[in-house]
Amino acid sequence: MNLDDYREQFAEASPQLKEVLESSLQDAARIMSPAGLQEYLEGGSGLYKLGRGTDLVASYLQEMPQVVKECGEDVIGDCIHAAMKLSSMTSGEVISLMFSSLPAAARRLGDPELLRGYLTLVHQISAKASRGLRPMLANIDELLSKLTLSGLRRWANFGAEAYRRDLQNLVKYFALETSDSKKMLQQERRGTLFIDTQRKLNFYLRALWGRDFFLRPAAADHEGFKPYIEHHVMHLPDALDDVGDVSGVELYRAQAAHLAAHMHYTRSAISAEELSQAQMFFIALIEDARVEYCAMQDFPGLKQLWGRLFAAEYSAAVEHDSIVTLEHFAHMLLDSSISCDDEELEFLASKFHDGIELKKLDNSFSWHLGMDLYHLFVQRKQVPSLRILQSIRIPYRDDNRFVWEFEAFNFAEHGLEYIPASQRQVRRYVSAVEMANEVDCELAGDDAQEVWICATEFFPYEDAGEATTSFNRMWGREPVSDPFHYQEWDYQVQLFRPDWATVYERRPTRGDPETVEKILVEYKPVAHRIKQIIDLLSPEGVQRVRNMEDGDEIDLNAAVDAMIAIRMGEQPNPRITMRNVIKNRDLAVTVLLDLSESTNEMVEGSEKTVLELTREAATLVATAINGIGDPFAIHGFASDGRHDVQYFRFKDFNQSFGDEAKARLAGMKGGLSTRMGAAMRHAGEHLLRQPERRKLLLIVTDGEPADIDERDPQHLRHDTRKAVEELHTRGVMSYCLTLDANADAYVKRIFGANNYTVVDHVDRLPEKLPTLFASLTS
Repeated sequence: MNLDDYREQFAEASPQLKEVLESSLQDAARIMSPAGLQEYLEGGSGLYKLGRGTDLVASYLQEMPQVVKECGEDVIGDCIHAAMKLSSMTSGEVISLMFSSLPAAARRLGDPELLRGYLTLVHQISAKASRGLRPMLANIDELLSKLTLSGLRRWANFGAEAYRRDLQNLVKYFALETSDSKKMLQQERRGTLFIDTQRKLNFYLRALWGRDFFLRPAAADHEGFKPYIEHHVMHLPDALDDVGDVSGVELYRAQAAHLAAHMHYTRSAISAEELSQAQMFFIALIEDARVEYCAMQDFPGLKQLWGRLFAAEYSAAVEHDSIVTLEHFAHMLLDSSISCDDEELEFLASKFHDGIELKKLDNSFSWHLGMDLYHLFVQRKQVPSLRILQSIRIPYRDDNRFVWEFEAFNFAEHGLEYIPASQRQVRRYVSAVEMANEVDCELAGDDAQEVWICATEFFPYEDAGEATTSFNRMWGREPVSDPFHYQEWDYQVQLFRPDWATVYERRPTRGDPETVEKILVEYKPVAHRIKQIIDLLSPEGVQRVRNMEDGDEIDLNAAVDAMIAIRMGEQPNPRITMRNVIKNRDLAVTVLLDLSESTNEMVEGSEKTVLELTREAATLVATAINGIGDPFAIHGFASDGRHDVQYFRFKDFNQSFGDEAKARLAGMKGGLSTRMGAAMRHAGEHLLRQPERRKLLLIVTDGEPADIDERDPQHLRHDTRKAVEELHTRGVMSYCLTLDANADAYVKRIFGANNYTVVDHVDRLPEKLPTLFASLTS
């Protein structure tokens, strides 16, 4: 790299740039590697070629060395890319202000990932509220001294939404000159910022263990965030509030000491092979207690620090009694003087304290005791869903990803070869004649390149008598469809992940149609109300619209009245024609049911499960829609990771609501997770094939979008919101009926202010759904 070439280039542009380069080059060369220095200079050259003035380039050259000092030279390219994107949206002066704000942002955020999030926020504000960007950047020092990146994002988005049509007050909001702005700033302000505590935490850990640990802040902008260890780096939340009488600083110390105990006293990871998520949770609960015991033997004061957090009072209520039991059991493991009335839990706690001294450095002790605890709760039928388990109120513990070892599957070792999706086994639906004439062996194996499936129920001839089993039924496993691939929105990079989620349509299990008939008998009063709905919403057929200026035929009565007015010397009414108009509903509806594992839970105060109430609601709304005559479908979904979103079609648009559809509804089962965005996109594809002008997608769910392969709950929430927007642009209205009493925290942001209903009393779902349908389509 020849520095003189860059000196000459900037000198030709402006003598001022050459002076700025000379003054900044020494700092840059001391901080950056040769490759980073070349990227830094190339970036300055590229910004000059934008033609947005020399002040922009001078600001970049002056500020970037300080940014690199705080966050590393990998962010140089991100900063240049952010400036290039802004150049098509705002002036060079604002881009220069952005570069001037970067040293303060890098210093306050302290992490390259958070700095990239800040650059993304600047780009979003330039698109949503461009006039507010300049005053926000001018006040960034004060904002970031009080807010985390997540708080800054919420503060900025509130102003952009509240004042999008009031440009004068928009500028004042972002300049911190309005009462709303200061109130939101105070509301989003968190108790203790990580950046103000990081140096103290480093000294604290070094004083205990005599070694350095690497600490980084992480954006704790979603519910359920927990600290974690990744690549031997501790990731702590970027801000913490006080917990009872425990200050944020003490909570940071408790979290850092717990993470350090994992790193110091763990000799090897625990294999997660053939373990369920619930089993891993119970084993990790014992492993947390093991490393804490080791740490307390070396530093007895940690027992008091962690014990205060067990004794603190929490505002969040628990959803399941097992959580309270597990919290108390964890306290018993921490402090042997704590006891309970449960003899079996007392025995397990005694077993821990009796055996830990001999096996304190052996995490197989945690595996065996954790499985004993798991089997005890299974025996009592007290194991809740994974989402509820992860809501345990021990705020200083991590998510335990450091504890586990996941074995990668080696295709070569197992004698398997990876085959792209486009080249895998093909299933063809053929006629009965083709099946009879061409197939030598009807029962194809799993290694077959092509599987033929009879499109009709073709029964082969049997010597013993009349055949009762079709070719389709002779296949041992239920057939699945070809894969449907859908994109998924990544809110962190603001881009779609192409073909990320895979949907498979599966054949629903059949049950007894009498189950559905009994539902109609049980809900006779509701059925009477449904009949009233049908009478009100049934299409009226041909209607004669009178009093028109430009109609299809003369309205004789109006014409006679007009002639009388003329004879009397008055101004006649010119509206003397009429038109025959066909009044029809022109609506197609898909009812999409969430069939996740949580639907198997019993409803509080009722003897029915959520799934049973969902079946009853689907039956009643199907009866209502069927009576009105609108084409409708009833589908359901569940997911087992992004590669297997299972989709069930209980009733399609071209099917009648007869015994076949009722049998499928009766056989409906719950299980797995809730990847809602992919299921909604697939339901939308079916709905968009209908010729009706109006299209409604009605989602019935008992919880938020979640899946086993996504740790960040915000990811699937944002993806579902994006799916709602995609369907809306294509003419499909999405409406959510949620049974989650706490859904107000997220459902409004996903579906919009007027596109959801929260059913507080789940047992009222069957009578609520038909009424809701009527209000949406009237």
